[in-house]
Amino acid sequence: MLKLMPRFILSDAWLFGSLTLLLVSVASYADEDPSLVRPDKGQFEPQESSVPPQKYAVPDAPPYWKEKLSIKNDAFTMQLSLISVLDYTAFSQDDTNLRQVGRMDDEFDVRAMRLIARGSIGQDRKLKYFAATEFEGFDPAHTNVFSLVDAYLSYPFFGPQAQISVGKMKETFAYEMVGDSANLAQQERILNPFFVSRNVGVKLSGVGPDERMTAAIGAFNDSWVTGGLDGSATDYTGRVTGILGDPRSADYLHLGAAVRRVGAGDDALRLRGRPETNVGANFVDTGTFNANHAWNYGLEALWNKGPFSLLFEQVWSVVDAGGSGDPVFAGNYLTASWFLTGDYRPYDPTVGYARRVQPQHQWGALELVARISQLDLEDGDIHGGEMKRVFVGMNWWATQRWRVGVGWGHTWLDRDGKSGESDSILTRLQWVF
Repeated sequence: MLKLMPRFILSDAWLFGSLTLLLVSVASYADEDPSLVRPDKGQFEPQESSVPPQKYAVPDAPPYWKEKLSIKNDAFTMQLSLISVLDYTAFSQDDTNLRQVGRMDDEFDVRAMRLIARGSIGQDRKLKYFAATEFEGFDPAHTNVFSLVDAYLSYPFFGPQAQISVGKMKETFAYEMVGDSANLAQQERILNPFFVSRNVGVKLSGVGPDERMTAAIGAFNDSWVTGGLDGSATDYTGRVTGILGDPRSADYLHLGAAVRRVGAGDDALRLRGRPETNVGANFVDTGTFNANHAWNYGLEALWNKGPFSLLFEQVWSVVDAGGSGDPVFAGNYLTASWFLTGDYRPYDPTVGYARRVQPQHQWGALELVARISQLDLEDGDIHGGEMKRVFVGMNWWATQRWRVGVGWGHTWLDRDGKSGESDSILTRLQWVF
Protein backbone atom coordinates (compact mmCIF):
# COMPACT_ATOMS: atom_id res chain seq x y z
CA MET A 1 0.00 0.00 0.00
CA LEU A 2 1.32 3.43 -0.89
CA LYS A 3 2.46 5.60 2.01
CA LEU A 4 1.03 9.02 1.25
CA MET A 5 2.38 12.38 2.33
CA PRO A 6 0.22 15.47 2.93
CA ARG A 7 -0.67 17.32 -0.22
CA PHE A 8 -0.52 20.72 1.39
CA ILE A 9 3.28 20.79 1.44
CA LEU A 10 3.20 21.01 -2.36
CA SER A 11 0.50 23.65 -2.62
CA ASP A 12 0.93 26.57 -4.96
CA ALA A 13 0.89 28.95 -2.00
CA TRP A 14 3.81 27.11 -0.37
CA LEU A 15 5.82 27.21 -3.58
CA PHE A 16 5.07 30.89 -4.07
CA GLY A 17 6.29 31.54 -0.54
CA SER A 18 9.52 29.69 -1.31
CA LEU A 19 9.96 31.79 -4.44
CA THR A 20 9.43 34.99 -2.47
CA LEU A 21 12.00 34.01 0.15
CA LEU A 22 14.66 32.82 -2.24
CA LEU A 23 14.41 34.58 -5.56
CA VAL A 24 15.46 37.54 -7.58
CA SER A 25 17.48 35.65 -10.28
CA VAL A 26 20.37 35.50 -12.64
CA ALA A 27 22.82 32.85 -14.60
CA SER A 28 25.41 31.70 -17.39
CA TYR A 29 27.09 28.97 -19.26
CA ALA A 30 28.81 25.95 -17.74
CA ASP A 31 31.43 23.49 -18.89
CA GLU A 32 29.99 20.02 -19.28
CA ASP A 33 33.00 18.10 -18.00
CA PRO A 34 32.24 16.98 -14.42
CA SER A 35 35.84 15.91 -13.75
CA LEU A 36 36.81 19.57 -13.35
CA VAL A 37 36.37 21.97 -10.43
CA ARG A 38 36.28 25.76 -10.31
CA PRO A 39 39.25 27.59 -11.85
CA ASP A 40 42.00 29.38 -9.97
CA LYS A 41 41.38 33.08 -9.45
CA GLY A 42 41.99 35.05 -12.63
CA GLN A 43 41.67 31.97 -14.85
CA PHE A 44 38.72 31.12 -17.06
CA GLU A 45 39.38 27.43 -17.58
CA PRO A 46 38.37 25.00 -14.79
CA GLN A 47 41.21 23.15 -13.10
CA GLU A 48 41.85 19.68 -11.74
CA SER A 49 41.36 19.29 -8.00
CA SER A 50 44.48 19.48 -5.85
CA VAL A 51 43.10 16.97 -3.35
CA PRO A 52 45.06 13.72 -3.80
CA PRO A 53 42.70 10.79 -4.54
CA GLN A 54 44.88 8.33 -2.63
CA LYS A 55 43.99 9.93 0.72
CA TYR A 56 40.56 8.26 0.75
CA ALA A 57 39.76 4.98 2.47
CA VAL A 58 37.84 3.75 -0.57
CA PRO A 59 40.22 2.68 -3.38
CA ASP A 60 40.20 4.84 -6.48
CA ALA A 61 42.17 5.45 -9.66
CA PRO A 62 45.83 6.28 -8.90
CA PRO A 63 47.06 9.79 -9.87
CA TYR A 64 49.30 8.52 -12.67
CA TRP A 65 46.21 7.47 -14.65
CA LYS A 66 45.76 11.11 -15.66
CA GLU A 67 49.20 11.15 -17.24
CA LYS A 68 48.64 7.80 -18.94
CA LEU A 69 45.42 9.13 -20.50
CA SER A 70 46.84 12.40 -21.76
CA ILE A 71 48.85 13.76 -24.67
CA LYS A 72 50.86 16.97 -24.39
CA ASN A 73 53.13 18.54 -26.97
CA ASP A 74 53.77 21.97 -28.45
CA ALA A 75 50.90 21.86 -30.94
CA PHE A 76 48.31 19.53 -29.42
CA THR A 77 47.02 18.41 -26.02
CA MET A 78 44.39 15.85 -25.09
CA GLN A 79 43.01 14.58 -21.81
CA LEU A 80 40.71 11.57 -21.72
CA SER A 81 37.99 11.26 -19.09
CA LEU A 82 35.54 8.47 -18.30
CA ILE A 83 32.04 8.62 -16.83
CA SER A 84 30.04 5.62 -15.68
CA VAL A 85 26.60 5.98 -14.06
CA LEU A 86 24.54 2.89 -13.19
CA ASP A 87 20.95 3.08 -11.85
CA TYR A 88 18.34 0.72 -10.50
CA THR A 89 14.81 2.09 -10.19
CA ALA A 90 11.92 0.35 -8.43
CA PHE A 91 8.31 1.52 -8.80
CA SER A 92 5.03 1.17 -6.90
CA GLN A 93 1.75 2.45 -8.38
CA ASP A 94 -1.85 2.69 -7.25
CA ASP A 95 -4.64 1.51 -9.55
CA THR A 96 -5.38 4.99 -10.89
CA ASN A 97 -1.76 5.63 -11.81
CA LEU A 98 -1.65 2.27 -13.57
CA ARG A 99 -4.57 3.35 -15.74
CA GLN A 100 -2.96 6.73 -16.41
CA VAL A 101 0.52 5.66 -17.56
CA GLY A 102 0.54 1.86 -17.63
CA ARG A 103 2.65 -0.49 -15.55
CA MET A 104 6.26 0.50 -14.92
CA ASP A 105 8.58 -2.40 -14.23
CA ASP A 106 11.57 -2.20 -11.93
CA GLU A 107 14.53 -1.52 -14.19
CA PHE A 108 18.33 -1.49 -14.30
CA ASP A 109 19.66 1.37 -16.42
CA VAL A 110 23.11 2.22 -17.72
CA ARG A 111 22.44 5.92 -17.25
CA ALA A 112 25.76 6.99 -18.75
CA MET A 113 28.82 5.25 -20.15
CA ARG A 114 30.80 8.09 -21.66
CA LEU A 115 34.29 8.76 -23.00
CA ILE A 116 35.38 12.42 -23.09
CA ALA A 117 38.32 13.96 -24.93
CA ARG A 118 39.25 17.59 -24.37
CA GLY A 119 42.30 19.68 -25.00
CA SER A 120 43.85 22.42 -27.12
CA ILE A 121 45.14 22.87 -30.66
CA GLY A 122 47.98 25.17 -31.63
CA GLN A 123 51.11 26.42 -29.90
CA ASP A 124 49.29 29.23 -28.12
CA ARG A 125 46.71 26.66 -26.87
CA LYS A 126 43.87 29.15 -27.34
CA LEU A 127 41.74 26.91 -29.54
CA LYS A 128 40.00 24.40 -27.27
CA TYR A 129 38.00 21.33 -28.21
CA PHE A 130 35.59 19.12 -26.32
CA ALA A 131 34.14 15.81 -27.55
CA ALA A 132 32.12 13.13 -25.78
CA THR A 133 30.78 9.83 -27.05
CA GLU A 134 28.19 7.64 -25.34
CA PHE A 135 28.18 3.84 -25.41
CA GLU A 136 24.62 2.76 -26.29
CA GLY A 137 25.26 -0.95 -26.70
CA PHE A 138 23.33 -1.90 -23.56
CA ASP A 139 20.08 -0.39 -24.87
CA PRO A 140 18.37 -2.47 -27.57
CA ALA A 141 16.31 0.56 -28.58
CA HIS A 142 19.44 2.21 -30.03
CA THR A 143 20.59 1.05 -33.45
CA ASN A 144 24.07 2.59 -33.06
CA VAL A 145 26.55 1.26 -30.53
CA PHE A 146 28.00 4.74 -29.98
CA SER A 147 26.43 8.19 -30.17
CA LEU A 148 28.10 11.59 -30.26
CA VAL A 149 27.02 13.61 -27.22
CA ASP A 150 29.24 16.71 -27.51
CA ALA A 151 31.56 18.02 -30.21
CA TYR A 152 32.53 21.67 -30.18
CA LEU A 153 35.42 24.14 -30.49
CA SER A 154 35.98 27.19 -28.28
CA TYR A 155 38.18 30.24 -28.78
CA PRO A 156 38.82 33.41 -26.72
CA PHE A 157 36.61 36.31 -27.75
CA PHE A 158 38.14 39.78 -27.23
CA GLY A 159 40.11 38.63 -24.20
CA PRO A 160 40.63 35.60 -21.97
CA GLN A 161 37.42 36.03 -19.95
CA ALA A 162 35.05 35.41 -22.85
CA GLN A 163 34.89 32.69 -25.46
CA ILE A 164 32.89 31.67 -28.48
CA SER A 165 31.94 28.02 -28.98
CA VAL A 166 30.71 26.29 -32.14
CA GLY A 167 29.38 22.75 -32.48
CA LYS A 168 27.14 20.34 -30.61
CA MET A 169 26.69 21.34 -26.98
CA LYS A 170 24.19 22.35 -24.31
CA GLU A 171 22.00 25.39 -24.76
CA THR A 172 22.38 28.30 -22.33
CA PHE A 173 19.16 27.72 -20.39
CA ALA A 174 18.17 26.31 -16.96
CA TYR A 175 20.50 25.67 -14.03
CA GLU A 176 19.51 21.99 -13.99
CA MET A 177 20.83 21.58 -17.52
CA VAL A 178 23.79 23.91 -18.08
CA GLY A 179 25.98 22.01 -15.64
CA ASP A 180 26.42 18.28 -15.38
CA SER A 181 23.92 16.07 -13.58
CA ALA A 182 26.85 14.36 -11.83
CA ASN A 183 27.22 17.52 -9.73
CA LEU A 184 23.60 17.78 -8.59
CA ALA A 185 22.32 16.69 -5.20
CA GLN A 186 19.34 14.81 -6.64
CA GLN A 187 19.77 12.01 -9.15
CA GLU A 188 17.55 13.31 -11.96
CA ARG A 189 16.15 16.57 -13.31
CA ILE A 190 12.50 17.65 -13.36
CA LEU A 191 12.47 20.52 -15.89
CA ASN A 192 13.18 18.35 -18.96
CA PRO A 193 10.04 19.52 -20.85
CA PHE A 194 11.57 23.00 -21.12
CA PHE A 195 15.03 22.26 -22.53
CA VAL A 196 16.87 19.84 -24.79
CA SER A 197 19.90 17.80 -23.81
CA ARG A 198 22.13 18.93 -26.69
CA ASN A 199 21.81 21.04 -29.81
CA VAL A 200 24.04 22.27 -32.64
CA GLY A 201 24.87 25.94 -32.77
CA VAL A 202 27.05 28.81 -31.66
CA LYS A 203 27.43 30.19 -28.14
CA LEU A 204 29.13 33.27 -26.73
CA SER A 205 29.90 33.23 -23.01
CA GLY A 206 31.89 35.35 -20.62
CA VAL A 207 32.60 36.31 -17.03
CA GLY A 208 32.90 39.76 -15.46
CA PRO A 209 36.34 41.05 -14.44
CA ASP A 210 35.45 40.80 -10.74
CA GLU A 211 34.10 37.23 -11.17
CA ARG A 212 30.69 38.26 -9.83
CA MET A 213 28.69 38.00 -13.06
CA THR A 214 28.46 35.75 -16.09
CA ALA A 215 26.53 36.04 -19.33
CA ALA A 216 25.89 33.73 -22.27
CA ILE A 217 23.86 33.81 -25.47
CA GLY A 218 23.42 31.20 -28.18
CA ALA A 219 21.63 30.19 -31.38
CA PHE A 220 20.98 26.51 -32.10
CA ASN A 221 19.50 24.40 -34.86
CA ASP A 222 20.16 20.71 -35.57
CA SER A 223 19.45 21.21 -39.26
CA TRP A 224 22.78 23.03 -39.52
CA VAL A 225 24.29 19.56 -39.83
CA THR A 226 21.29 17.56 -41.06
CA GLY A 227 20.75 19.95 -43.98
CA GLY A 228 18.26 22.66 -44.91
CA LEU A 229 18.38 25.31 -42.18
CA ASP A 230 14.82 26.05 -41.10
CA GLY A 231 14.58 29.35 -39.24
CA SER A 232 11.33 28.37 -37.56
CA ALA A 233 13.08 25.50 -35.79
CA THR A 234 15.93 27.57 -34.38
CA ASP A 235 16.34 28.05 -30.63
CA TYR A 236 17.76 31.29 -29.22
CA THR A 237 18.92 31.28 -25.61
CA GLY A 238 20.43 33.63 -23.07
CA ARG A 239 21.47 33.37 -19.45
CA VAL A 240 22.95 35.84 -16.96
CA THR A 241 24.10 35.23 -13.39
CA GLY A 242 25.36 37.19 -10.42
CA ILE A 243 26.67 36.28 -6.99
CA LEU A 244 26.48 37.93 -3.59
CA GLY A 245 29.15 37.08 -1.04
CA ASP A 246 32.62 35.71 -1.65
CA PRO A 247 32.53 33.36 -4.66
CA ARG A 248 35.68 31.65 -3.35
CA SER A 249 34.15 30.79 0.03
CA ALA A 250 31.51 28.35 1.30
CA ASP A 251 29.02 31.20 1.88
CA TYR A 252 27.39 32.70 -1.20
CA LEU A 253 24.09 33.51 -2.93
CA HIS A 254 23.86 32.81 -6.64
CA LEU A 255 21.03 34.44 -8.62
CA GLY A 256 20.18 33.86 -12.25
CA ALA A 257 17.75 34.51 -15.08
CA ALA A 258 17.45 32.86 -18.47
CA VAL A 259 15.34 33.03 -21.62
CA ARG A 260 14.85 30.59 -24.49
CA ARG A 261 12.91 31.12 -27.71
CA VAL A 262 11.87 27.67 -28.84
CA GLY A 263 11.44 27.13 -32.55
CA ALA A 264 8.58 24.90 -33.68
CA GLY A 265 9.82 22.35 -36.19
CA ASP A 266 7.08 21.54 -38.71
CA ASP A 267 4.98 24.16 -36.86
CA ALA A 268 4.42 21.83 -33.94
CA LEU A 269 5.60 21.41 -30.35
CA ARG A 270 5.43 18.68 -27.73
CA LEU A 271 6.33 18.86 -24.02
CA ARG A 272 6.63 15.80 -21.80
CA GLY A 273 8.43 14.64 -18.69
CA ARG A 274 9.05 11.76 -16.29
CA PRO A 275 8.90 11.92 -12.47
CA GLU A 276 12.65 12.54 -11.99
CA THR A 277 13.63 9.19 -13.47
CA ASN A 278 15.41 8.19 -16.67
CA VAL A 279 13.19 5.13 -17.17
CA GLY A 280 9.46 4.48 -17.07
CA ALA A 281 6.61 6.41 -18.61
CA ASN A 282 6.19 10.11 -19.26
CA PHE A 283 3.73 11.21 -16.58
CA VAL A 284 2.97 14.57 -18.21
CA ASP A 285 2.67 14.84 -21.98
CA THR A 286 1.00 17.49 -24.11
CA GLY A 287 1.13 15.37 -27.23
CA THR A 288 2.03 17.07 -30.49
CA PHE A 289 0.05 20.27 -31.13
CA ASN A 290 0.25 23.06 -33.69
CA ALA A 291 2.32 26.05 -32.57
CA ASN A 292 4.42 28.86 -34.00
CA HIS A 293 6.99 29.08 -31.22
CA ALA A 294 7.34 29.34 -27.43
CA TRP A 295 9.15 31.69 -25.07
CA ASN A 296 10.63 29.99 -22.01
CA TYR A 297 11.66 32.09 -19.01
CA GLY A 298 13.68 30.87 -16.06
CA LEU A 299 14.65 32.18 -12.62
CA GLU A 300 17.13 30.46 -10.34
CA ALA A 301 18.74 30.94 -6.94
CA LEU A 302 21.33 28.96 -5.01
CA TRP A 303 22.02 29.87 -1.38
CA ASN A 304 24.99 28.12 0.23
CA LYS A 305 25.99 28.50 3.87
CA GLY A 306 28.80 26.10 4.71
CA PRO A 307 27.40 22.55 4.49
CA PHE A 308 23.81 23.77 3.93
CA SER A 309 22.31 24.83 0.60
CA LEU A 310 18.97 25.63 -1.00
CA LEU A 311 18.52 25.55 -4.78
CA PHE A 312 15.36 26.94 -6.36
CA GLU A 313 14.36 27.18 -10.01
CA GLN A 314 11.16 28.29 -11.75
CA VAL A 315 10.44 28.02 -15.48
CA TRP A 316 7.51 29.26 -17.52
CA SER A 317 6.74 28.39 -21.15
CA VAL A 318 4.49 30.86 -23.01
CA VAL A 319 3.39 29.18 -26.23
CA ASP A 320 2.21 30.97 -29.38
CA ALA A 321 -0.51 28.51 -30.36
CA GLY A 322 -3.72 30.35 -31.12
CA GLY A 323 -5.57 27.18 -32.05
CA SER A 324 -4.94 25.80 -28.56
CA GLY A 325 -5.60 28.98 -26.60
CA ASP A 326 -1.95 30.14 -26.31
CA PRO A 327 -1.23 27.93 -23.28
CA VAL A 328 1.25 28.78 -20.52
CA PHE A 329 3.06 25.87 -18.86
CA ALA A 330 5.30 25.90 -15.78
CA GLY A 331 7.66 23.86 -13.65
CA ASN A 332 9.69 24.42 -10.49
CA TYR A 333 11.63 22.75 -7.70
CA LEU A 334 13.24 23.47 -4.37
CA THR A 335 16.18 21.30 -3.28
CA ALA A 336 17.70 21.34 0.20
CA SER A 337 21.11 19.77 0.88
CA TRP A 338 23.06 19.19 4.09
CA PHE A 339 26.55 17.67 4.24
CA LEU A 340 26.81 15.91 7.59
CA THR A 341 30.59 15.87 7.16
CA GLY A 342 30.85 19.66 6.77
CA ASP A 343 31.74 19.59 3.06
CA TYR A 344 30.19 21.85 0.43
CA ARG A 345 29.97 22.39 -3.33
CA PRO A 346 32.54 25.00 -4.45
CA TYR A 347 31.13 27.74 -6.64
CA ASP A 348 32.68 28.36 -10.04
CA PRO A 349 32.30 32.10 -10.71
CA THR A 350 33.27 31.74 -14.37
CA VAL A 351 30.23 29.66 -15.26
CA GLY A 352 27.61 30.52 -12.63
CA TYR A 353 27.35 27.00 -11.26
CA ALA A 354 28.35 24.95 -8.21
CA ARG A 355 30.93 22.30 -9.04
CA ARG A 356 31.37 18.77 -7.75
CA VAL A 357 31.98 18.36 -4.03
CA GLN A 358 35.60 17.60 -3.13
CA PRO A 359 35.47 15.42 0.04
CA GLN A 360 37.91 16.52 2.73
CA HIS A 361 37.68 13.44 4.94
CA GLN A 362 39.14 9.96 4.67
CA TRP A 363 35.71 8.37 4.38
CA GLY A 364 34.37 10.95 1.96
CA ALA A 365 31.34 13.24 2.27
CA LEU A 366 27.84 12.28 3.39
CA GLU A 367 24.94 14.36 2.07
CA LEU A 368 21.23 14.39 2.93
CA VAL A 369 18.84 15.71 0.26
CA ALA A 370 15.19 16.80 0.34
CA ARG A 371 13.33 18.12 -2.67
CA ILE A 372 9.87 19.18 -3.83
CA SER A 373 8.99 19.76 -7.47
CA GLN A 374 6.10 20.09 -9.86
CA LEU A 375 5.23 20.28 -13.55
CA ASP A 376 2.03 21.82 -14.91
CA LEU A 377 1.28 21.12 -18.58
CA GLU A 378 -2.44 21.95 -18.29
CA ASP A 379 -3.67 25.16 -19.90
CA GLY A 380 -5.91 26.34 -22.70
CA ASP A 381 -6.96 23.40 -24.84
CA ILE A 382 -3.85 21.39 -23.92
CA HIS A 383 -4.26 18.74 -21.22
CA GLY A 384 -0.81 17.33 -20.60
CA GLY A 385 -1.36 16.74 -16.90
CA GLU A 386 -0.06 18.16 -13.63
CA MET A 387 2.53 16.35 -11.52
CA LYS A 388 3.69 17.10 -7.97
CA ARG A 389 6.48 15.25 -6.23
CA VAL A 390 8.51 14.96 -3.03
CA PHE A 391 11.93 13.34 -2.77
CA VAL A 392 14.30 12.48 0.08
CA GLY A 393 17.66 10.83 -0.42
CA MET A 394 21.26 10.43 0.61
CA ASN A 395 24.57 10.65 -1.27
CA TRP A 396 27.87 9.20 -0.18
CA TRP A 397 30.67 10.91 -2.10
CA ALA A 398 33.26 8.29 -1.18
CA THR A 399 36.10 9.98 -3.09
CA GLN A 400 36.46 12.72 -5.68
CA ARG A 401 35.17 10.24 -8.23
CA TRP A 402 32.91 7.70 -6.50
CA ARG A 403 29.31 8.48 -5.60
CA VAL A 404 26.67 6.14 -4.17
CA GLY A 405 23.16 7.58 -3.94
CA VAL A 406 19.73 6.35 -2.98
CA GLY A 407 16.45 8.24 -2.87
CA TRP A 408 12.71 7.74 -2.46
CA GLY A 409 10.16 9.84 -4.29
CA HIS A 410 6.38 10.06 -4.16
CA THR A 411 4.43 11.50 -7.09
CA TRP A 412 0.88 12.79 -7.43
CA LEU A 413 -0.41 12.90 -11.01
CA ASP A 414 -3.60 14.67 -12.12
CA ARG A 415 -4.30 13.74 -15.72
CA ASP A 416 -7.26 12.75 -17.88
CA GLY A 417 -9.65 13.66 -15.07
CA LYS A 418 -8.02 11.19 -12.68
CA SER A 419 -5.70 11.54 -9.65
CA GLY A 420 -3.12 8.80 -9.28
CA GLU A 421 -0.12 8.25 -7.03
CA SER A 422 3.13 6.34 -7.29
CA ASP A 423 6.44 5.76 -5.50
CA SER A 424 9.92 5.19 -6.83
CA ILE A 425 13.25 4.26 -5.27
CA LEU A 426 16.32 5.13 -7.31
CA THR A 427 19.77 3.74 -6.45
CA ARG A 428 22.82 5.12 -8.23
CA LEU A 429 26.47 4.14 -8.51
CA GLN A 430 28.62 6.79 -10.22
CA TRP A 431 32.28 7.02 -11.13
CA VAL A 432 33.74 10.09 -12.85
CA PHE A 433 37.36 10.17 -13.94
